[in-house]
Amino acid sequence: MKALILAGGSGTRLRPLTHTASKQLVPIANKPILFYGLEAIAECGITEVGIVVGHTAVEVKAAVGDGSNFGLKVTYLPQDAPRGLAHAVLIAREFLGDEDFVMYLGDNFLVGGVSDIVQGFIERDASTAARILLARVPDPRKFGVAEIAGDGSVLRLVEKPDNPPSDLALVGVYLFDHHIHEAVADIEPSARGELEITDAISWLIEHGFGVNSSMVDGYWKDLGDPEALLEGNRIALMAIRPLIMGEVIDSQVDGPVLIEAGARIVDSIIRGPAVIGRDASLQSCYVGPFSAIGDRCSISASEVVNSIILSDSIVDDVGAIEGSVIGKFATICHRNERPRATKLVVGDHARVELL
Repeated sequence: MKALILAGGSGTRLRPLTHTASKQLVPIANKPILFYGLEAIAECGITEVGIVVGHTAVEVKAAVGDGSNFGLKVTYLPQDAPRGLAHAVLIAREFLGDEDFVMYLGDNFLVGGVSDIVQGFIERDASTAARILLARVPDPRKFGVAEIAGDGSVLRLVEKPDNPPSDLALVGVYLFDHHIHEAVADIEPSARGELEITDAISWLIEHGFGVNSSMVDGYWKDLGDPEALLEGNRIALMAIRPLIMGEVIDSQVDGPVLIEAGARIVDSIIRGPAVIGRDASLQSCYVGPFSAIGDRCSISASEVVNSIILSDSIVDDVGAIEGSVIGKFATICHRNERPRATKLVVGDHARVELL
């Protein structure tokens, strides 16, 4: 079995972070989202992985390399523009050959891995051509939605319906045999101009191929917007292994906290779960639960709770920051000059909430 990981797309819901970065490389608990998927694939015993990349290909290649750090052999598959999930399968035809494969969306975060689901597909009945993962969601109108029979077989799929037939949303992990290639070659683009994977799976059902489903037992989230990113960060931090490799001076560290090598904590309080990146500097500050401070960040005379601060950023004397996502090389500081007005330089699609 092979794996196909999708790491293209423009990440519009995560702007302005994704104006300069791949959405799949935005970190939760200081590790890129994409790496969680690669680790899940490796845990299945799969070694050959194709990664579909778009305009951020250079950045993705620099982060992942040849895949050897994950025990994988990676082949990069360029996609000229986001043309739908089924289009990703279409351009991966030569790489995939006629082998079974798991398709994993690189901006999805799934706790617990997919080893059991992959093994179940390997041992499936010969009439089954695909398996989808499903999760119950409060508002299925935002997702592809499945209607299933009592035995878990899929009766039909609908993409982002106004009147959902169920509350069962498609999770961003799919398993296919070679029949999916015939399906993606035969469907037409949807109204939004994309080849939809829901249409390709519907093609399989209409042509008599079996499609079954598995419910996701653990946590799953599409980390496509800031609120989801913070939620994923909280879940990921709950699994960290407490370890102090940096320097802690006149400070208090409570709960599960990972302090990376080179970090320096002075006259501060850190309450986990939290992670402090390499060579970060914290002076006279409070870092509360569910915070991820990136490499080489400088935090002083401030409080940070339930937030993600990406690498090389500065937070200086600004009081409390909560529920925030701060990009790389950002500077947030207290203004001492008059007039005492708030001074902002804010990029496109940013959101700022002031007291």
